[in-house]
Amino acid sequence: MKFTLSWLKEHLETDATLDEICTRLTEIGLEVEEVDDKAAFKPFVIARVVSAEKHPQADRLKVLMVDTGSGAPVQVVCGAPNARAGLVGAFAAPGTYVPGIDVTLAVGNIRGVESRGMMCSEKEMQISDNHDGIIDLPDDAPVGQSYAAYAHLDDPVIEINLTPNRPDCTSIHGIARDLAASGLGTLKTRAAPSFAVEGETPVKLTLDLDDPKLCPGFALRLVRGVRNGPSPRWMQQRLTAIGLRPINALVDITNYMTFDQGRPMHVFDAAKVTGNLTVRRAREGETVLALDQREYRLGPNNVVISDEDGIESIGGIMGGEHSGCDENTVDVLIESALWDPMNIAKSGRSLGIITDARYRFERGVDPEYMVPGLERTTELVLDLCGGAAARAEVVGYKGYQPKVVDFPYSEVKRLTGLEVSTEESNAILARLGFTVSGTGERVSVAVPSWRPDVEGKADLVEEVMRIHGVDNIKPAPLESHAAVNGRILTTLQIRTRAAKRALASRGMLEAVTWSFIPEYQAKLFGGGSPALRLANPIAAEMSDMRPSLLPGLLTAAQRNADKGYGDVAIFEVSGTYENDRPDGQRRVAGGIRRGTASLAGGGRMWSNAVKGGGKPVDVFDAKADALAVIEACGLPMGNIQIEQGGPEWYHPGRSGTIKMGPKVVLGYFGEFHPLTLEALDVSGALCGFEVYLDAMAEPKKKATRTKPALELSPFQAVKRDFAFVVDKTVESGAIIKAATGADRKLVTGVNVFDIFEGASVGEGKKSVAIEVQIQPVERTLTDEDFEALTQKIVASVAKFTGGVLRS
Repeated sequence: MKFTLSWLKEHLETDATLDEICTRLTEIGLEVEEVDDKAAFKPFVIARVVSAEKHPQADRLKVLMVDTGSGAPVQVVCGAPNARAGLVGAFAAPGTYVPGIDVTLAVGNIRGVESRGMMCSEKEMQISDNHDGIIDLPDDAPVGQSYAAYAHLDDPVIEINLTPNRPDCTSIHGIARDLAASGLGTLKTRAAPSFAVEGETPVKLTLDLDDPKLCPGFALRLVRGVRNGPSPRWMQQRLTAIGLRPINALVDITNYMTFDQGRPMHVFDAAKVTGNLTVRRAREGETVLALDQREYRLGPNNVVISDEDGIESIGGIMGGEHSGCDENTVDVLIESALWDPMNIAKSGRSLGIITDARYRFERGVDPEYMVPGLERTTELVLDLCGGAAARAEVVGYKGYQPKVVDFPYSEVKRLTGLEVSTEESNAILARLGFTVSGTGERVSVAVPSWRPDVEGKADLVEEVMRIHGVDNIKPAPLESHAAVNGRILTTLQIRTRAAKRALASRGMLEAVTWSFIPEYQAKLFGGGSPALRLANPIAAEMSDMRPSLLPGLLTAAQRNADKGYGDVAIFEVSGTYENDRPDGQRRVAGGIRRGTASLAGGGRMWSNAVKGGGKPVDVFDAKADALAVIEACGLPMGNIQIEQGGPEWYHPGRSGTIKMGPKVVLGYFGEFHPLTLEALDVSGALCGFEVYLDAMAEPKKKATRTKPALELSPFQAVKRDFAFVVDKTVESGAIIKAATGADRKLVTGVNVFDIFEGASVGEGKKSVAIEVQIQPVERTLTDEDFEALTQKIVASVAKFTGGVLRS
């Protein structure tokens, strides 16, 4: 919800500053999201063109000498057709950002002539769409002064984050009422509209509905003889400031009322309406061309306004193009109606239409303002467009019966901890428009018509609390418990956290991808069923619920590669969807590695000795990631079985299936099929996995055992390198095992970082280089200690593998 400061002060008498108003709005629950103080307009000044000569090198350009009020005239090259000596307009000096062209000006050279600034059009300043020429001000405009202040463009714009339960604050009047109730000024009251009425509205209205709630009331009035030109400058500026494009006076008035009073209105060109109007359900297959130039196919769930020729408007959401008002409109029908919030929400969602009218009607507008809103709109039409107003036609409205809430004052203390006197509670509720009846500790409170969100006493407590001040609630520490709490997280939640930690510890970064993917991607990964297709997707490429995490991760990796980050290791633990039932949603840990982003890719590994740097990722990287997840979730790894092959999106010879026993599938891993990558437009060395966390059996309950205390050595670890010559048939794992067994207390890690074969090491031999990490525990080791440990390692490797230390 956006509004300007001056617009707010039309409803609120206050001397508060902008900062004070914004602070108070947040304090009373209307959180300020953004404040645009119009600083971008401050550099523009009023300037006068002293002379205008033809450019020597261009027929359509002129060289202007411009008086900016700050010294000698400056030279400006300009191509506007209305540039002339004596013109007064808006000038931007070098260094000024011009929003309409998204350029920060600099001293330029245009066809050999220096230009030190720019005379601006309204479009270049984003004031309007007018770009026929530069701004042309009256001769008495003060040269050298701020153009924004002169044109009233320096009005700050405030945007609040409005929660769905506050329909009363979808109007600037409602926001002012809340601020006044908080003590920040006085709410202004406007005199009731007064104008002459001539004759009857000839167009009659019928409510042809099987459920009266669909349209509880409808008011209609004809105004004859209007002149529908542009709306006045002040109205255009306010609408533009909040992001609305001025169209013409009649349309702008309805938009103004939507924001000023929270009362969506609609206008019909009476000459384009055939016969009388009927509010009814649409018939199956009926269509309407709406004001957004799109044709909508309707059905019985949509409520429409139609004449004898067909549909003229989608009730409460958007008008039809056929009966819209333009510069030729002479007689106008003004509509003010009430609509069922639930039906508006469903219709708008099914049709994919988002409008300011829908935004308000689906939250609930003030029913008592239906007729006064029509009167105020009529007054504006008569003031701005002229004409004569006929008597209003009001159908269906039966008046507002206020809800009455039984309110014990003690609830304020019980629910909030605040000590608020009964007098202050009464005063707060009265300022907000509630009517308090009775005395004592329990009263009856009548809810005003503009607060459909208030249902019970807790809602009244909230009103008192937010106006009295949430900041007055004193912080209190949580009460400690004498015993340790039982387990709070479910097994699935615990495993989700464990999986994330395990993958993060393996150098992978967590990603969050969309749950919606294109249909062709869903079909590539075993999905694409009609049951998982969205009825109203937010974009064409987000049409289906994902059957797998892999499409989103693969496309994310490719986006990174396109930007120069080819080595990517990312994972996600989230939901996938097999069908539209609750049990069809699965909890999956999935991940991919691309390029050389293997766990071994960044360290001293023998596989990194290949040409070009690190080793490309392969099936074994994906296998290690998947098994790490399973181990982190606490499953017995001795029962895990690996079978070759996986789903069709994996390479058939470089993939595997992980099972717990012969039947339970825990997941899949492998390199991706080239055709799958081609279909996704993804390239590079890629492998991935998916592990189904919800397929894992519940752990068996075990007796609680206390973990031993963690003991860390205070001494620095040391690394030593060894190279052994062994037979080609000797596995590197045997060398690692032998080196580790030399002294299990001191040797804490062994890593193979190089393998070499060649004539220098002998026929049928190979050289295996290992890095041994030595961790002293009791004391700092001496040279003699290291020499003794070295001999143990060499002897152990020789004993178990036949290897000898390479010279």
